[in-house]
Amino acid sequence: MSINRQEYARRRQELMGIMGPNSIAILPAAPEHIRNRDVEYPYRPSSDFWYLTGFEEPEAVMVLMPGREHGEYVMFCRERDRTMEIWNGYRSGPEGVVNDFDADDAFPIGDIDEILPGLIEGRERVYYDLGMDAEFDRRLMGWVNSIRDRVRSGAQPPGEFVALAHHLHDMRLFKSAAEIKLMRKAASISAGAHVRAMQAVQPGMMEYQLEAEYIHEFMRHGSRSPAYPSIVGGGANGCILHYIDNRQKLKDGDLVLVDAGCELEMYASDITRTFPVNGKFSKPQQALYELVLASQYAAIEATHPDNHWNVPHEQVVNILTQGLLDLGLLKGDFNELVETEGYRRFFMHRTGHWLGLDVHDVGDYRVQDQWRQLEPGMALTVEPGLYVAPDDDTVDEQWRGIGIRIEDDVVVTKDGCEVLTHEVPKDVADIERVMKGS
Repeated sequence: MSINRQEYARRRQELMGIMGPNSIAILPAAPEHIRNRDVEYPYRPSSDFWYLTGFEEPEAVMVLMPGREHGEYVMFCRERDRTMEIWNGYRSGPEGVVNDFDADDAFPIGDIDEILPGLIEGRERVYYDLGMDAEFDRRLMGWVNSIRDRVRSGAQPPGEFVALAHHLHDMRLFKSAAEIKLMRKAASISAGAHVRAMQAVQPGMMEYQLEAEYIHEFMRHGSRSPAYPSIVGGGANGCILHYIDNRQKLKDGDLVLVDAGCELEMYASDITRTFPVNGKFSKPQQALYELVLASQYAAIEATHPDNHWNVPHEQVVNILTQGLLDLGLLKGDFNELVETEGYRRFFMHRTGHWLGLDVHDVGDYRVQDQWRQLEPGMALTVEPGLYVAPDDDTVDEQWRGIGIRIEDDVVVTKDGCEVLTHEVPKDVADIERVMKGS
């Protein structure tokens, strides 16, 4: 694994240092889900659980207890079962969790009702995220209530529940060197897939056929799956922000907007490129494209520790608004259009989001009602766009049905930012050159 055992241990120790003494953190793995009848979706552990354990089996619960004499890190997991392993694959079992994942102690998941209430009893605070798993919420409250029922016998129930995510998600926001290295590799795989798609696309191809080029390239280089459902929107479909049907024919003269990135060892990449199906931008397409690109370059330039989260977005808004005025898609006063968000007819989303174990990763964007300051180790996307609805008769016909987004992954450094996805072209000349195969 790219993230070693020592890093997982460091994360647990950091969290327990925040929790303080006489507390307990309880974090269940994500439940399995049925896709149809008796077929399950491919299992993926919850990102919080993975971040602290590196353990990817279902039916597991992690428990942290700072200062516990008999071991601070306890895991409940499935037992070894030869019959089930023949059908469904290898299980670590409690012994494997201790030996391979550094748990101080591990118990069969079937014993949790007998053991976990005893670990909770006497702890002042329980760190747990209510509302994420209704069934586990019910079980946990049952354990706590069973302790409360025995107060007259001297039992000590916890006096406080604290949201685990409040602290854990702030930790996840800052990426380690190992995490950045892994995200850099994921970005490189995804960049190669975008180049492959640019060279493979041709009029008459189905959107899902172009999507297949991405999936092939992801898996060929070690990724088991996309980080999210790929968006492959030809023509006016590129104006649908979360278009995932991907079953229309790509037409000569149209652009295709592709938002696709792989997941590698649980870490996401997220790239969007927009390119001409026939390999050549028309003049209206190029005019809008270069406007979006100029705003993206400015936003990337503004992504550094001297700025807060919203500064790159402000750069994009200013450049797009002025550009739309210059091209005649907007009319009126620049300052008023910015203040009233008149640009949102054509640019209706934010310029980026945090990136990491989740494609829309955790972390607050505002702290104490102020935009969060950018700091080294934060990973985010920069993704301005313009979308002109095909039925918008308030603009000249040449603009209608053009959807453009350009998205890169960046990591904030001490003096600026590193663009992880730099390997995939985005300048008009470079895109057209790559599509010609030269």
